[in-house]
Amino acid sequence: MLRALLLICFTCLTACSPPEDSPPVAVQTTTFGAPVPSENQPPEEQRTITIAADPWCPHNCTAGSEREGYIIEIAREAFALARLEVEYINTSWARALELADKGYIDAVVGAFTQDSTGFVYPEEAIGYARTALFTHVESDWTYQGIESLSQQTLVTINSYSYSSELDAYIAKHGDNPERVWILSGPSPLDRAIELLEHERSDVLPEDLDVMQWTLKQLGKQDSVRMVVKLERLPVYIAFSKVHPQSEEFATLLTAGVRKLKQSGRLDEILARYNVSWSD
Repeated sequence: MLRALLLICFTCLTACSPPEDSPPVAVQTTTFGAPVPSENQPPEEQRTITIAADPWCPHNCTAGSEREGYIIEIAREAFALARLEVEYINTSWARALELADKGYIDAVVGAFTQDSTGFVYPEEAIGYARTALFTHVESDWTYQGIESLSQQTLVTINSYSYSSELDAYIAKHGDNPERVWILSGPSPLDRAIELLEHERSDVLPEDLDVMQWTLKQLGKQDSVRMVVKLERLPVYIAFSKVHPQSEEFATLLTAGVRKLKQSGRLDEILARYNVSWSD
């Protein structure tokens, strides 16, 4: 899944990236809930953790926006309990995986466990996603198992994971654009929806919450038809396997998420995005 590039430094990596990718947008904001040291204790050093992903609202949205996504809000508050400040960066998903793989960022946001076995995962998920298949609103195609895609053009996003079965299908037919069309660059979901709307592709897999959110933002709720819901998967912040503190970060995030659950604060954050973890 990750591109095998020999990168000497972060600047080199950016220069070698596909021109269609927008440069990462980093936003660092004040954390909340960090403990205040007593007058007799020197303050602990404030550390920063850098996490990255492409916008995948409502899970994680545009960096620096009023609502950066429930995952980002949970992460900020969970890490604040350990005096960790979060820097959230927007870049393409393929680029985020690459940056984490090379150790230029600490973690990626919105990962499934099948995204890479090389990442360090916390014990607690930080979200849930259910992939669904969508077609043009006038299409009468029905899903009858993975082989029913054989006569369809499946439009996907570069390096995305959808489900175990669908990922295997994409890996097998990814070199055949008549069967699998892989998009990359800025706003790939918007482009995928447009291709589906104009019947230049046939089937689009996407998380149900993300698709509903995006269609509402585009004013295109009636332009596509949901065919079927696939498996529901836990979503994680996955930490770079080359970062020496990844195990510590994963442990701290797990502890922070559990505290937010126990206090009821996690449910308050989810409610801001009309998201529920009950299935």
